[in-house]
Amino acid sequence: MSLHIIKLCVGADDVDDLRTWQTARLKEKKKNKEKPVLVHVTRMTPTRAAEILDGGSLYWVMKGFIRCRQRLIDIEPFVDGEGIKRCKFVLDPEIVLTRRRERRPFQGWRYFDGKDAPADVKNAAEADEDMPDTMRAELEALGLL
Repeated sequence: MSLHIIKLCVGADDVDDLRTWQTARLKEKKKNKEKPVLVHVTRMTPTRAAEILDGGSLYWVMKGFIRCRQRLIDIEPFVDGEGIKRCKFVLDPEIVLTRRRERRPFQGWRYFDGKDAPADVKNAAEADEDMPDTMRAELEALGLL
């Protein structure tokens, strides 16, 4: 089982928001003649980076639910312009939808064991992305989802 990272996706309401933001960021980098690579900057560097890079992903939590993941290509520690140690999570641009799973809020990122990770799905319908959250909550309360 791979070791993963789980993180709140602050500012994105859904997977489409994340996809739109990342696409715009890549276009901006190309326009500025920067390397067109997606990175997420965080303060803490994982001590278990080798385990994560052996097939691990960054799982995104949006509005209280794990909704998707992106494979982690690299983990690059660096020191910013103010002398603060930080870390870049280099992400595969492909966003993979997952089964929705409720997740309580937390700060920063956490290690996420592969056995706890939700399964990938093939499309938005299978991920129930089109279902309103209130309907989903009612169906889950009834044990139908």
